[in-house]
Amino acid sequence: MVSGVRVVSVVDAIADNLRDAVLDGSLSPGTALTETDVAGRYDVARPTAKAAIEKLVADMILERGNHKTARVRTLGPDDVRDIYLARDALESSAVRHIIETGKSPDAADQLDRMVKLMQDSEKANDWEAVGQYDLEFHTALVASSGSERLQRMFSTVISETRLCLGVLTAADARSDLVEEHRQIAVLVRDGRTDDALSVLKKHFDDAVVTLRGRDHDTQEKKE
Repeated sequence: MVSGVRVVSVVDAIADNLRDAVLDGSLSPGTALTETDVAGRYDVARPTAKAAIEKLVADMILERGNHKTARVRTLGPDDVRDIYLARDALESSAVRHIIETGKSPDAADQLDRMVKLMQDSEKANDWEAVGQYDLEFHTALVASSGSERLQRMFSTVISETRLCLGVLTAADARSDLVEEHRQIAVLVRDGRTDDALSVLKKHFDDAVVTLRGRDHDTQEKKE
């Protein structure tokens, strides 16, 4: 195996492709995905298509009731609030554990790397990349805690975050977005737990306001 190359199964490859289609808007909220449709789209057997669909249901990208067709999830304002409430709980726990267990230097190094990538992408006006590195920053934060259970819970909520964020655009981005992430990294490195949690909470509160405002604007356009 070539070092650094991630080998994926057919199921994972299909699920990743469908996830990308959801996140870039090619598959809009409410769109139905049947085993027959997916099998035909990717020229695979129905059991393979079913496994890919079930993977996205588990990741909260798709939803369905008992014996019903899977559909792209539709997230409302209450969902957005709840997602960020869960993220605040998980990431705050990660910050506390990182600082309490002396993992701040290594964690901050990982976070600084993501901040640099965010900054470079912002300068290049590549807002999709800014959004991606934003999520990778928070993923690195939780991973730095070393807690497998925190990471497992976080994997679900970050999938839902990707769904409500979609593709970040210049209209969504705040002027202090990169700076907030830089502050969090610095405060984690310095072991300033309360200050790090305060900036993290503000970051999440601002995100909720931005996303709810975008949903409101979208709804007005439809009307």
